[in-house]
Amino acid sequence: MIRNPILRGFNPDPSVCRVGDDVYIATSTFEWFPGVQIHHSRDLVNWRLLTRPLTRPSQLNMLGNPDSCGVWAPDLTWSDGLFWLIYTDVKRYGRTTVGGASGASLRDFHNYLVTAPAIEGPWSDPVFLNSSGFDPSIFHDQDGRRYVLNMLWDHRAGHNRFAGIVLQEYDHAARALVGERRVIFQGTSLGLTEAPHLYRRDGWCYLVTAEGGTGFGHAVTLARSRDLFGPYELHPEGPVITSRDRPDAPLQRAGHADLLEMPDGTTWAAYLCGRPLPNRGRCVLGRETALQPMVWSEDGWLRTRDGQGAPELEAEPPGLAPHSWPATPVRANFDGPDLPIDFQWLRSPWPEELFSLTERPGWLRLFGRESLGSLFRQALVARRQQAFCYSAETLMEFAPEHFQQAAGLVCYYGGTKFHYLHVTHDAELGRVLQVMSALPDQPQADAFTRPLPIPDGPIRLRVEVDYERLRFGFSSDGAEWAWLPEVFDASILSDEATAPGQPNFTGAFVGVACQDTAGTRRRADFDWFDYEERDYRRDPTRP
Repeated sequence: MIRNPILRGFNPDPSVCRVGDDVYIATSTFEWFPGVQIHHSRDLVNWRLLTRPLTRPSQLNMLGNPDSCGVWAPDLTWSDGLFWLIYTDVKRYGRTTVGGASGASLRDFHNYLVTAPAIEGPWSDPVFLNSSGFDPSIFHDQDGRRYVLNMLWDHRAGHNRFAGIVLQEYDHAARALVGERRVIFQGTSLGLTEAPHLYRRDGWCYLVTAEGGTGFGHAVTLARSRDLFGPYELHPEGPVITSRDRPDAPLQRAGHADLLEMPDGTTWAAYLCGRPLPNRGRCVLGRETALQPMVWSEDGWLRTRDGQGAPELEAEPPGLAPHSWPATPVRANFDGPDLPIDFQWLRSPWPEELFSLTERPGWLRLFGRESLGSLFRQALVARRQQAFCYSAETLMEFAPEHFQQAAGLVCYYGGTKFHYLHVTHDAELGRVLQVMSALPDQPQADAFTRPLPIPDGPIRLRVEVDYERLRFGFSSDGAEWAWLPEVFDASILSDEATAPGQPNFTGAFVGVACQDTAGTRRRADFDWFDYEERDYRRDPTRP
């Protein structure tokens, strides 16, 4: 069975593409590098993380990009023997227009196109397309012409900032957009119209968009026209997929869809969703990707199988032979010259400034860089949290000389949301262990636990997460563990925990970090990293 979400943890804004028997889904990575995740399946049930195509400075440099900016909403297609990947690099978010928000609602986004003959590359240097809005996609028409769509951003006072969907022809020989930019769809009363995808079927042009914002009011809107440039008529029953009026739905925030045609003629919708914590209503796993079958009715409109637009938890695959992939091991040993594919770092296309897997073979060496939450050079390597309950552990060697040097295990969402178990140096106590928390929803934005003196030598650091509860422990030998008495709030590692007006579009990560704000690049070495999903434990500190 297909069990949703098919891509668990932070994997939003899916774009789905089939080439023969292979199906690929591209998702947003925001400030995490390398850019764009591409998953692969041959049966729609089993998926593997295959590649991240934006790997070099000419394609993506996010130094200075704010949290939850960077790579938004990639669009992956196949045409004329090439994969085409369009993406947005968001440089400034401004603010969301909500009560209590500060700053100007000005934004900067730049849209690019890269191509490759194979999904794993080599991917080309980018072609700059435009900066008029975000969520670009490309439509390969039947006559060989191509068109780029994106939402149009209007910063002017008194105007709808989500000003509709624009379409403009793309000339690949000239590597440029040509002709007039035209607004083809202005959206519905749900507002926040974005994420356009265009298709032809039975003489109609179908336009799929996301509306209502990417929170709990999210929805998939469908419109159609006999002419590419419109006018477009709306689906007579409103959104085709949404949870906005279904508080009972286990998959919330449903929206931002792309359509997939399978060889048997069935149509599927890939869309983002969120699973709130039962006790908090916050989505610590971020926005995930779901997939479900759709039905074309006799009137030429697309509907869910129940006809109600409800997200589905399970579906039978379309008669394909099962094709599984090797399971991801619990332990990442850092034995090779490259990071295991589940791990990413932040913003920089120059990872050699942040870490090395070759200076000490078999270890991940982090070079102490800027503070945790810096928008430039953070030495932080982490992987997604993909389940509500998990255990993570690492073995670290680190000898700080003063208080400006720190390294350890971090549960991280962004620069204003993290819990950081770290080793540092205290002038009176010597080598110490403590937790720093950045709290987005408390009067005091940062908090520290009491420093605990610890002996020199290797140290194991561990975190246990059970829904909204987070516990830290440490050990010198792995046999006897000491647990910090505090129970930390894991629910802050979510989109919903925020100060007003800030962008929050990613998800919780767990990993390792090292800082040296004195600028001397004090190093920390990590032998391995364990991540294991498990059932709920009432007291995870007990064996």
